[in-house]
Amino acid sequence: MADWRLAVDIGGTFTDVVLLEGESGKVVVDKTLSTPSRPLEGVKRGVLAALGRAGISPSDIRAPVVHATTLVTNALIEGKTARAALVTNRGFGDTLLIRNEHRYDMYDLQIEFPDPPIPRELTFEVDERTTAEGEVLVEPSDAAIAALVDELSAAAPEAVAVCLLHAYANPANERRIAGAIASALGVPVAASSEVAPQIREYPRMVTTACNAATMPVVGPYLDEFQRWLAEQGFGGRLLIMLSNGGVVSADVAARNPIRMVESGPAAGALAGTWHARRLGLDRLLCFDMGGTTAKSCLIEGYEPELTTDFEIARIYRFKKGSGFPVTVPSVDLVEIGAGGGSIARVDELGLLKVGPESAGAEPGPACYGRGGTQPTVTDADVLLGALDPGYFLGGEMPLDAAAAARAVGKVADALDASTADTAGGIHELVNQNMAASARMHAVERGVDLRGTPIVAFGGAGPVHACGVAELLDAPQVVFPANASVLSAFGALVTPARIDLARSYVRKLDAVSPAEREELLDEMRAEGREVLASAGVAPGDVVFRYAIDARYAGQGNEITIWLGEGEHWPVGDDEIVGRFAAQYEAVYGMTIPGVPVEVVTWRVSAFAPAPRVTLATREGDGTAPVPKGSRPVRFTRGQAPVETPVYDRAALAAGTLVAGPALLEERETTAVLRPGWTATVNADGSVVATRAGRGEGAA
Repeated sequence: MADWRLAVDIGGTFTDVVLLEGESGKVVVDKTLSTPSRPLEGVKRGVLAALGRAGISPSDIRAPVVHATTLVTNALIEGKTARAALVTNRGFGDTLLIRNEHRYDMYDLQIEFPDPPIPRELTFEVDERTTAEGEVLVEPSDAAIAALVDELSAAAPEAVAVCLLHAYANPANERRIAGAIASALGVPVAASSEVAPQIREYPRMVTTACNAATMPVVGPYLDEFQRWLAEQGFGGRLLIMLSNGGVVSADVAARNPIRMVESGPAAGALAGTWHARRLGLDRLLCFDMGGTTAKSCLIEGYEPELTTDFEIARIYRFKKGSGFPVTVPSVDLVEIGAGGGSIARVDELGLLKVGPESAGAEPGPACYGRGGTQPTVTDADVLLGALDPGYFLGGEMPLDAAAAARAVGKVADALDASTADTAGGIHELVNQNMAASARMHAVERGVDLRGTPIVAFGGAGPVHACGVAELLDAPQVVFPANASVLSAFGALVTPARIDLARSYVRKLDAVSPAEREELLDEMRAEGREVLASAGVAPGDVVFRYAIDARYAGQGNEITIWLGEGEHWPVGDDEIVGRFAAQYEAVYGMTIPGVPVEVVTWRVSAFAPAPRVTLATREGDGTAPVPKGSRPVRFTRGQAPVETPVYDRAALAAGTLVAGPALLEERETTAVLRPGWTATVNADGSVVATRAGRGEGAA
């Protein structure tokens, strides 16, 4: 019996669908324009189209359907969240406005911040006080809670966030208030002790507020999706991709939508990890360029790095501190406004700029013929010859090259340059932006990217990858099979996973084994419960442990991963040694004689990743035959080069293709620049090597 599996990834411009048959490794994909105002419409269209291509019905899919989405991110960025209220302590109602008093640009007198996810007029206060040690000084009375419920009822919120001081140390009062509100109002309620039980008041409050404000957005969407799947006859449950690179049940995701903010990019990073293992590359840079943004993520030791220092809805995309600092585990990646839809313009100094604004899916680039008139990266790629206007999405969505020329021509006129050179400038500039962003992200982690291979995916990634690789001094570029929809494929190789954290601030030597195990037992029980809802048997759950630690008296900490097991895996002496080594790696020094203080305890609960094997292709030893050729301009200011075009699907294993060349498939085109040579692997991936820069990956 066939073992068909389905994954869907909604991006800012396109919605990607992947069908995988587990026994044969056959993959069927579809790519369709996203429908931002009605996200499920694009999903339905893409899923049904993929089923039709595979020649199967919904009932043939009995495995869980895995879903990644930008729904939460877009709602927060665009301010299209629910009418939510906030409950906090008396005197702390302005916390979301005061933030953390940090100025991300100290010289900007007109500094801006995003509007709070919950406005001040919907913030309510209650008499309660718990100390940082968990001692209750003021307990709210029944009358005070009843009065609070009456005030909330009059305000008619669609959701409520409850965030009390030090609820991470003692959540009793917060949970009592949250329970009373949920019972009386019947709306979703998010308590900080469940969403983000960690120290630092503003990040905890804004995380809880963002979670509450998106619960009424995500919950109905996931309910509708599950109903549609049931109506169509799909046999598997719906699983949702989280930012940490794991999947959970739709019900868990609906209660914690803030954990979904980077689900699509995280799925891409997991796909990159999967390919890193297959190719034996212990260091690999994932380069994901779609229609709206480009993302890069460094894979080291076959694992993406996780971070809890994550920010969304920035006023300025490149300025840390201009958004909401949410305390949710996320794959550590950098994202910039450099996608196929990124808009080119001339600034007030007469300089060419690209992004971060995007034409998105509605109306999209000018060449889409959907009403867009602004020049974009995709328009430039069409004019350079990298994309065939008649073969976009396999010819199902022909592009308007004349509209692209008119749009880019406006910028050319402003620059007093030719349209061809302007298109080349747009292409080169967006490559420079992406390379600079990836390089800076690596430098912040103390990593030199030179010599690091790149795996390129997303609709625009294969078009630009070799150019970016040259700027990063990368010797190889891997173009995976079905590269355009690799994030959706990544959702199929992702394990069920939940990352939990609890702040319990103590010097390491002051924490008894009994205290530690009591805290960890609670977290392990929660992890098992979450994974059970995703269909994981208790015996299949694996636990990994970490701490956020610092030298006593400091204000910032670093995360130290310590190992796996049913119980705490290491002793205090080893923890101190690992902390000192990592502290020195980050800061270049240690502080002898100062005790280590643990701020937050972390438990990652996960199951083994699904086993996936792709179908292989045979090698026939024949030289590749191009299906045609067209002129491609590879360098601004130089003449186009007549470039052979190959049908990528027809290339046999072992085939060698010398650049310049174009490897076309329905959803994207891999552009081999002059000086590059590519080899086709048995699984359909293509490994390109730059002349004189090493051998291709096996």
